[in-house]
Amino acid sequence: MVRGLIVIYSTFAKYYDELFDEQMYVDWAKFVKKNVNQDAKILDLAGGAGRLAVLLAKDKYDVTVADLSEEMLSLADQHINDEQVEVPLIQANMLEMDGFDNYDVITCFADSLCYLSDIKQVEQVFTQASNHLNDGGKFIFDVISPYQTDEVYPGYMYNFENENSSRFFMWASFEDEDKPHAVIHDLSFFNEKDDGTYERVSEMHHERTYEMDQYLDALGQAGFKNISVSAEFGKQEISDTTTRWFFICEK
Repeated sequence: MVRGLIVIYSTFAKYYDELFDEQMYVDWAKFVKKNVNQDAKILDLAGGAGRLAVLLAKDKYDVTVADLSEEMLSLADQHINDEQVEVPLIQANMLEMDGFDNYDVITCFADSLCYLSDIKQVEQVFTQASNHLNDGGKFIFDVISPYQTDEVYPGYMYNFENENSSRFFMWASFEDEDKPHAVIHDLSFFNEKDDGTYERVSEMHHERTYEMDQYLDALGQAGFKNISVSAEFGKQEISDTTTRWFFICEK
């Protein structure tokens, strides 16, 4: 468990957390609350800065955050303290969950599964989730669709500048030609220093998704049943142009 963190989080983690669309967390929280009883014990896998967990905890849900990044968990600790809620934090790799408790619900959002290197790792996470769910428990997650990686992201660009021009953000996405349904995001933050010059912090993010049949086969192999898939946070049926798939799977 990680509580009372004093780690200084990296500039990139801080900027990424600040820039992320807060409405997404609100929508994920609504999706979870619609499908999960309030007395359920929840693990938010790859929960990052804990913003979803905080929203759920404020509505009296019992939720724990697990994430590999100590920097993100430091941010989560800050958000938890700011909102005065109780959310345990675990630093762990979602590929290796030995020693975890069992839960009634495991969630995994924000493209986290799409950062894994191949379908074998996705299958491994599905198996780990199944192994740490109580009988009848739910695994709830989302992934971007092949339409998103193949049609929407290639050539996508987004630029942000704050009001006093002290901070800039540049995002460019392009196809990863070495893998099917894969994309590379080039992310750069520019932050003004005291002397008027700018510090640049950059990262390359690699995302990959798979055909629906591959996800369904992997879930079945992991022991899941009664699998439902939807779009728009469970509000619509999926179509050929759905950009994000939402899964609810029962053990």
